[in-house]
Amino acid sequence: MKKNLLTWRWLVLALVVLSSCDLSDDEEPTPDENEYFVSAKSLGTIPNEALQVYATAAGFTNFVAYLDYDVEFFEFVYNTTYKGSRVQASGLLCIPKGTPGAPAMVSAQHGTIFADADAPSNFPAGFSGFELFGSVGYVTVIPDFIGYGTTKDLVHPYYDEEHSAAAVVDMLKAARFYLQQQQIATNDNLFLVGYSEGGYVTLAAQKEMEADADHDLELTAVAAGAGGYDLIGMMNTIATVPTYVEPSFLPLILHGYNVTYGWNRPFTDFFQQPYAGKLPGLLDGTRDREQINSELTTTPSQLFAPTFYANLSSPTGELALKQALTQNSLLDWTPQAPTRLYHGTQDEAVFYQTTVTAYDRFRAQGATQVTLHPIENGTHRTSIEPMMLDVLPWFESLNQ
Repeated sequence: MKKNLLTWRWLVLALVVLSSCDLSDDEEPTPDENEYFVSAKSLGTIPNEALQVYATAAGFTNFVAYLDYDVEFFEFVYNTTYKGSRVQASGLLCIPKGTPGAPAMVSAQHGTIFADADAPSNFPAGFSGFELFGSVGYVTVIPDFIGYGTTKDLVHPYYDEEHSAAAVVDMLKAARFYLQQQQIATNDNLFLVGYSEGGYVTLAAQKEMEADADHDLELTAVAAGAGGYDLIGMMNTIATVPTYVEPSFLPLILHGYNVTYGWNRPFTDFFQQPYAGKLPGLLDGTRDREQINSELTTTPSQLFAPTFYANLSSPTGELALKQALTQNSLLDWTPQAPTRLYHGTQDEAVFYQTTVTAYDRFRAQGATQVTLHPIENGTHRTSIEPMMLDVLPWFESLNQ
């Protein structure tokens, strides 16, 4: 399906030009206006009819009936924090045109990406499907995440709670300022949604927003799908299963932690040859997940270095890694906003049990508005569509 999208992406670009949209210059803030907002560059307005064609070509035919509005897209740059220093991160801002009333806001968090070209701010070359929320009638923000877009020269802090939350919270603050500056009204409703890594980032952002009222980001509802919330449980399972179908995820998280926490260990500490030698080139932003997977093995005992692999199952082995996985697992809090957790019961990439564990912990800790929504026989790739077909009418019912 991804290859088929290339033709349609150029069609959408042509339709943008033919629609005579206004391609404005960067909107620069004046001094002292806002500590988060940097710039918003219009990528053009795409007619609703073109978005419907694009959705169909991308395999989202079941969502066409929800798409009612033209959307102006912006490459959006904002300030956030990476390893204690301020950096200018990026994302995509989607503003629907002609809604009958002030729209709600949605922050949508994409799944795991590897190629720089797949960053949401590269729309339409980068396309996650969450862009369609704009045509449903929501002002939509989609963070690239650190390591992509304007920060592509940094190592992505994959499954790191602090940086995951900040990417969302800081973009929302910047977007709200920009909307006010442009006199674009929104209502009081704010939704979060994400899938795969985006499901994890969604809950990390929810946890941060609910823990700190000073953010002034009150949530209406949250939908998170197939995220690795129990990271130590995930790694323990990977250390015992004979095959793991998404081996590209493993160097991404280990390399991310290695850099984020300053361990400075060589790839050979974690991976056998020839894979250790390949990984710097595989993770350079020029390859996508399928290409990286094809260069690795799906057998963990052959992918991981023998000592590292043995230490994963040893109570005294790899303690720094296990501590990091435990600290970044999203189990030690109680969600307050209405929250739906979705997961395919046959997910082979992010195991279903991680969501069950999170749900059980949340309920045991007093969460009364969290519900579990298993997608029977759903895999990692097939479960996002049924999730979103449930999420859209739910959000609409709360957007009053």
